[in-house]
Amino acid sequence: MERPHTGRRRNEAAREAVIDAAIALLQDVGYEGFTIERLAKDAGVGKQTVYRWWPSKAAVVAEAIGTRAQHTIPLPDTGALGTDLAEFFQTTFRQSEDPAVINQLKHMMAASIENPETAAPFKEFLANRRASLRSLLERGAARHEMADGTDLDFLTDLAYGLLWYRGLIGHRPLDDDAARKLAAALVAASAPAPSAPSDS
Repeated sequence: MERPHTGRRRNEAAREAVIDAAIALLQDVGYEGFTIERLAKDAGVGKQTVYRWWPSKAAVVAEAIGTRAQHTIPLPDTGALGTDLAEFFQTTFRQSEDPAVINQLKHMMAASIENPETAAPFKEFLANRRASLRSLLERGAARHEMADGTDLDFLTDLAYGLLWYRGLIGHRPLDDDAARKLAAALVAASAPAPSAPSDS
């Protein structure tokens, strides 16, 4: 019987080895010192295998950081939008306050500006993070905790605008207090109008 053609389908064990090696390498040498040659060696795969799955260093780094974010920033379900957002932002901010993580994100942003070829994986990473937050907002809207017609994309921009501004400028911390205030601000900005008092 002829073996089915698998093309470039990834071997999941090898992919996980590359992702784990990429995260370790970033922590060891940072984005600037990160090379595909060293990555392949650390992961125990051939360099061509890495390039077959990822077109560039930026693509590997974006997927590695994105995968770690998916594993370490769960979507809370407390039953209320305010506490869901506060927990999500606290976990996100704590990870972003890690100097190694914020440096990786800064390098990825700089690389995406300097070289359009590296922009796609970075934009995909950002889109995935936006989708996670938007899912919490959509859940709140479904529970009627938000006014009808609330612009969820605008609220998402507000939230990540704070993260990126403080992360890049570093003038104030991304701490639990900031997470709670941001959650409260989004809830207040989207809250339904109070019901009119009854005449009876």
